Amino acid sequence: MSHPPLVLALSAARDPAVAGGKGASLGELVRAGLPVPAGFVVTVDAFAAALATLDPSGPRRAAIEALPAGDLAAITAVTAPFRALIAGAPLPDRVASAIASAYGRLGTGGGPEEILIDTEVAVRSSATVEDSAGASFAGLQDTYLGVRDAQSVLEHVSRCWASLYNDESVAYRRRLRIPEAAVSMAVVVQVMVAPRAAGVMFTRSPVSGDRSIVAIEATWGLGSALVSGDVTPDSFAVSKITGEITTRRVAAKIKIHQARANGPASSPITVSDTPPGLRDVPCLTDDEVRALAAIGRQVEAHYHAPQDIEWALLDDGRIVLLQSRPETVWAARDVGPAGAPRPRPADHVLDLFGKPL
Repeated sequence: MSHPPLVLALSAARDPAVAGGKGASLGELVRAGLPVPAGFVVTVDAFAAALATLDPSGPRRAAIEALPAGDLAAITAVTAPFRALIAGAPLPDRVASAIASAYGRLGTGGGPEEILIDTEVAVRSSATVEDSAGASFAGLQDTYLGVRDAQSVLEHVSRCWASLYNDESVAYRRRLRIPEAAVSMAVVVQVMVAPRAAGVMFTRSPVSGDRSIVAIEATWGLGSALVSGDVTPDSFAVSKITGEITTRRVAAKIKIHQARANGPASSPITVSDTPPGLRDVPCLTDDEVRALAAIGRQVEAHYHAPQDIEWALLDDGRIVLLQSRPETVWAARDVGPAGAPRPRPADHVLDLFGKPL
């Protein structure tokens, strides 16, 4: 009897129930021919194998499911010991072996002839309930950048698993009444990129919901500066109809996040003052803005729905995609009208008073 895979190449990651939302989305982008950094997915079956030794009959998860959504103190009391247990426990041997082998093949085209022992990677949580059209768990589970060597990768996979039980994540799914049996965690491991600029783009306006534009936010260096709120990004709007850049706002980008080349594993990212010559300068040229918008439109066309996309621009001018998830704010408003259409506008007013015409 064959066992479910513990590790999948990104190109083989299809099912969110196996690869998590982020892993399945990245796999879809790879199969669509879009540019994505090389990597692999540690599947939910690896997570299940670890939990089988840590919570074999499920009492810890049952206690989490019984928690009230609004009682953060109770959530912390139950989840903190479980997180520590998951993060500190050694991985089952077959899980550790599968992950170390996949990590060793990164950058080799999958061949066994060259084993890389210090490829720098990003280790990214990919929960089965995230990146869906119905809920957004963005930022509630952990991501680690600049991870090097196989042992460190194993440790950070465990930390990602543990982050499924972060207080905020548990409180959010308790509010949505998602049963714990429906929740699991895969982990994406990808080769790190050192971008010249990075950011996010939305294939509809996040402010107005306008579907005729692509909205882009960008900063120098790693996109973590934008996500953390360390910078006010440059922002651009591009018309899908004409390709014209209709809005351009250049911000004073005071801080820059960069990958620390050969730096200590405990501090892989530097946060420093942006050089004065770059602070008030657009971090994207007009051609780069239009190229990003074109890729955004490709992604939207592939998914047949507006997308929220993380991207990075490399020194050689290549654009790579780090994530794509459904846009949720305006999509929720598009579900249906607030009331059933009536023949005459006045009928809605009359209905309020119970007076038929």
